Order: sequence, then C-alpha cells, then structure tokens
Amino acid sequence: MKAAVIESVGRAVVTEVPDPTPGPREVVVEVAACGLCGTDLHILQGEFAPKLPIVPGHEFAGVVVGVGTQVTEVAAGDRVAVDPSLYCHECRYCRTGHNNLCERWAAIGVTTAGGAARYAVAPVANCVKLPEHVRTEDAALIEPLSCAVRGYDVLQSRLGAHVLIYGSGTMGLMMLELAKRTGAASVDVVDVNAKRLETARALGVSASAANADELDRPQGWDVVIDATGNAAAIQDGLDRVAKAGTFLQFGVADYATRVTIDPYRIYNQEITITGSMAVLHSYERAAELFANGVLDPEVFISDRIPLENYPQALEQFAAGVGRKIVVVP
Repeated sequence: MKAAVIESVGRAVVTEVPDPTPGPREVVVEVAACGLCGTDLHILQGEFAPKLPIVPGHEFAGVVVGVGTQVTEVAAGDRVAVDPSLYCHECRYCRTGHNNLCERWAAIGVTTAGGAARYAVAPVANCVKLPEHVRTEDAALIEPLSCAVRGYDVLQSRLGAHVLIYGSGTMGLMMLELAKRTGAASVDVVDVNAKRLETARALGVSASAANADELDRPQGWDVVIDATGNAAAIQDGLDRVAKAGTFLQFGVADYATRVTIDPYRIYNQEITITGSMAVLHSYERAAELFANGVLDPEVFISDRIPLENYPQALEQFAAGVGRKIVVVP
C-alpha cells in the first residue's frame, strides 16, 4: 500500500509499505483523511517518535475493512474515527487515572504506524463509530478536538472568565470555540499571522491583535492559553495572567524552549501555571461535540491534499499557511 514515511530527521517520503494485518482485537481502517499536526513536525525534527522510520498520522478516520478474530464491536463497512492513544494500563499513572502520562506511553502515528497511509491498524477499543450525518473525511478533526476538550478539563474554567489565546491555528481556534461554549465573558486572540486572525474574527472573538499590548485589559486575563509552543508567545502570556488567574501551556514547544517565571508574583498573586498533554478520557466527548456541530469543518479544514504530496503538505504546514491540512489517500 502507499504510505507517507518519515525516514530520518528532516526527510519524509511517500512509498510502498506492506499492507497491515489486524491482531485479534484490532481492526484495519481504510483511511478517508488524516490531519497534519505540530507533533508531525516534531517527529520530522527527531523528537517524540522513539525511532525512525515511522508512518505518521495520529488524526484520522475511515472505513473498517478488516477485523481481528475477537472483534465483535464493529464490522466491515462501519465508519470510525480513531483515538490514537495507546496505554499500558499497568503503570502507576494509568492506575491513578493519568493514562496520558503513562510510563510506557505510545500512540498510533507516533510510536506505531499511523494514518498517513491507505490503511491503518487500530485497537477496536480506540474506534468510535460515526453517526450518519458526519462525513468521514471531516472526522479527522475529532482527535485535535479531543485534545482541546482535555485542555478545558485541566482549566476547570469558571463562568464569566476573561480568556486570552495565543495562536489562531487549528488548536487556538478550537480553544476559542470551546471558550465561547464554557461561559467565557470575553475571548481575545493574539497572532502574528494576519490571515489566521481573519478566521478567528469570523468565528467571533471579542478582540484580536498581533500584540496583546493592543488589547484593552491592563489588569490581565483570568485565563491565558498558549496554543503556539513559541517561546516569545509563552513568555508574553505568562506576564498577562491576572491575579488568581491561570496560564495553560497547550501548544507543544520544542524540547529546548525556555522561558522565565517570576516566583514571587506566582506566590503573591496566586497564579496557577499548568499544562495539558494530549487526550485523556476526552475522545468520545469530542466525537459527540463534533457530531453536534461544535466545529464547522469547512472553516477548520483549509486544504485537502493527496497523500502523494505529503512532503509538500508538511512544508506548507510548517510555513503556517492555511489552517488544518488533511491528506487524502
């Protein structure tokens, strides 16, 4: 079958690989669409994936075309979205409900072959059936949405909060949509990418700017979310948190990224700094939210690119052009 492969640091190709075979409790999914994510860029840079080569793609949906000998929950022809998370269920973190921090953490498309291919294998437990009105080629958005849902689980945001989001790419826009639906009094967005800010404005921000200095909230924001992973944005965001406020590190930064905190201010103003790592008990909820129209796929998906152009799609994504880019086998 045809698949994208990150062969080595900085090199992605499209080539032929063997067709997958399901284990007893696994299914084979014919991929309808696979989203690109910042994690894919990190893998290309030699981070996250324990070894290369790897078939990337942890955001995907498709049609079941093969089932293992012990699978009864789905059948060939069922349309599914796939949670890429693979946990050991045995370590201390899994046993205490923090599976996303599993000591043997793994994920489809990161540590095992993913959805940037014609076919992908997944545990049946990771498959969520799609309702009839949800288009399979749109359902790759469910995985990033589930990460955003996890972010709001961490925030435990109260009604009437003033929210500032750094970044209006896919994840920033998803955090915007969830902020609007969790009772925020205002949602402001900062981004240096003018085209992406246009989309944020279309979705209904309270205010937007290239620099938070342009926004009128001198007392700061109750919730500040970084959805960029960029050191300058993170540093600026930390300084914008209001007293008793919360800073959420949601964007994935490079390993070497460093910022400076002010311990006295954190103490004196009771500021919370926290993070949100991937998916945790949020995929099914994200699937339901998606089915109920929390996101408009036509707004969020800017490009649908053939799988054979995967390397070029990665380059476009790295350049910050467009919103969610999906590849179509």
